[in-house]
Amino acid sequence: MGGGARCVLPAPRGPGVGRWCRGPAQKSSQPLRFSQGCTWCGSGYHPPRGKGGGEGGEPCASLAPGPWGGRLQLGILPLGSRLGAPGARKVSGSFSFPPSSFPPFYPLCWPGGTMTASPDYLVILFVTTAGTNGARLGSDERELLQLLWKVVDLRSKELGHLHDVLVRPDHTELTAECQEITQVDVESLALAPPLEQALRQFNQSVSNELNIGVGTSFCFCTDGQLHIRQVLHPEASKKNILLPECFYSFFDLRKEFKKCCPGSPEVSKLDVAAMTEYLNLDKNSPAFPYGASQVEDMGNIILTLISEPYNHRFSDPERVNYKFESGPCSKMELVDDNAVIRARGLPWQSSDQDIARFFKGLNIAKGGAALCLNAQGRRNGEALVRFVSEEHRDLALQRHKHHMGNRYIEVYKATGEDFLKIAGGTSNEVAQFLSKENQVIVRMRGLPFNVTTEEVLTFFGQHCPVTGGKEGVLFVTYPDSRPTGDAFVLFACEEYAQNALKKHKDLLGKRYIELFRSTAAEVQQVLNRDCIRLRGLPYAATIEDILEFLGEFSTDIRTHGVHMVLNHQGRPSGDAFIQMKSADRAFLAAQKCHKKTMKDRYVEVFQCSAEEMNFVLMGGTLNRNGLSPPPCKLPCLSPPAYSFPAPAAVVPTEAALYQPSMLLNPRTLQPSTAYYPAGAQLFMNYTAYYPR
Repeated sequence: MGGGARCVLPAPRGPGVGRWCRGPAQKSSQPLRFSQGCTWCGSGYHPPRGKGGGEGGEPCASLAPGPWGGRLQLGILPLGSRLGAPGARKVSGSFSFPPSSFPPFYPLCWPGGTMTASPDYLVILFVTTAGTNGARLGSDERELLQLLWKVVDLRSKELGHLHDVLVRPDHTELTAECQEITQVDVESLALAPPLEQALRQFNQSVSNELNIGVGTSFCFCTDGQLHIRQVLHPEASKKNILLPECFYSFFDLRKEFKKCCPGSPEVSKLDVAAMTEYLNLDKNSPAFPYGASQVEDMGNIILTLISEPYNHRFSDPERVNYKFESGPCSKMELVDDNAVIRARGLPWQSSDQDIARFFKGLNIAKGGAALCLNAQGRRNGEALVRFVSEEHRDLALQRHKHHMGNRYIEVYKATGEDFLKIAGGTSNEVAQFLSKENQVIVRMRGLPFNVTTEEVLTFFGQHCPVTGGKEGVLFVTYPDSRPTGDAFVLFACEEYAQNALKKHKDLLGKRYIELFRSTAAEVQQVLNRDCIRLRGLPYAATIEDILEFLGEFSTDIRTHGVHMVLNHQGRPSGDAFIQMKSADRAFLAAQKCHKKTMKDRYVEVFQCSAEEMNFVLMGGTLNRNGLSPPPCKLPCLSPPAYSFPAPAAVVPTEAALYQPSMLLNPRTLQPSTAYYPAGAQLFMNYTAYYPR
């Protein structure tokens, strides 16, 4: 067996906790040598992911602990399983991958779980772009221009040599700022390698300098978050470059500095110059180019931090998510207002995976991409995205007017309430359907009304089997249980979903079926029946009358959850919609309040979904024949901003953007309230799909 590097010990147990490793001189046809807990994940061109499978959900090959040079145990595992788990097939002996199928070597030896040991080396990484650098690095979407790095030996406390490689961008136009600080000319760029080739050179250079062997480990260290999250990952994603494993974890020098020096300025106000000044270190000569000067200063800062009196230990790096994880969201969940954004201008066919790719490098919370639907149940080009922290949300805001294909995407702040209105759900049926995590959801439209689950399964066939068989199909129905012709279907992996989408407009019976990628949030919006409709109200009914009519259920009404339906003359139509806190309470309210009297008139109460409510509020009708579209479709424009001062006029200025049936009796708005006073709860809430 050839020599190879091993993961830092003690390594966590189970699949996805280690990394396969290969010595620089070892060829791809030679057998591999693994250390305790190592795992190889992925297949074909996918590099190892260490997350229980590659991005496409491939099986993972995991090796049980074994002595060096001994016979190792290979287990072919289902995703998320361990050796010894049901379904695992074990084979003893050494093995090798043919050169045609083995992933390229990337020398990172770092456990995928919680780090318990400090790396042997830090690789200071610094990038410059063809546009804005410094605090706004990456915000203008300009391409990467230069990679600079320097190795720091944490054990011997020595600095390596400064290295750099130019990267040829697709567009060689340089801003004046870029030319001034980088001192790079267009002629040199024309001879430089493209990004993918530059990364290979970088990889080979680091491998040679570190002379990776058994027990060797390293991790990147950057000045803040921008170099990795806002430049490298987004650009690699756009150019379809699969970044090496080592780019998915890094140390933020500013945060590490703050740990050592609690009395220093806030992390957001720190930079290399501020850290150098705080430690009273000598600055490099102004003759140094910008990037080289920054890297040299960072090296001196790191040496100071790991020496007396600080003795700092680099042990808890930043993580970059490998892929977006889908999942359900409960309306009872607490969502941080400072972790949500609204993206506007999305292509109508975009999916949650497309959104995750647009924000590549930033960590989106599980199930945190929610596509918005219009009154007709179609995507309206907007989405609410929930990130893991305010820091990642703020970085997402810097991607305002970045491009998805040929379209620029607007990015604004939103609230946790906005997100829950779209993604939150309380229906037990929906929760059970979405309980199978990390599934790909496909929406079917145009089904025959008498279609059966077996016919749906047959339609997709063996090349794209539905997860769980019958349990993987969920039909959409009207309040009276009649089918709408829509259904949601679960698939276990991206490959199956892509095969399924190829059947778009294939026939099922005598009808062609439309197929679209969907999301958990879309399922919640369509099927979550947490609303009730009141029909036959006295025209003079007030909110107090409605609360009295609902009795004990009035405490279950959501904030701003009463919506009066007006006719085209702006007068009460006798209908109202109420948003309840759960589907169960909406069901009980419909059962107990149906045909109760209000001022000598009996009022009918029906359970419905928010999608059906919005359809009616836009001018459509909901009756025994199902949904009828509005007589005409007026343009519904989004307000241009998120907060509005209280207008001097009695009627809100935004009223001109909506048809008359969207307005209630004019009232004076409270300061900082965008659409309705907090106490009235009467303004129709179709604006839930727009910034408040």
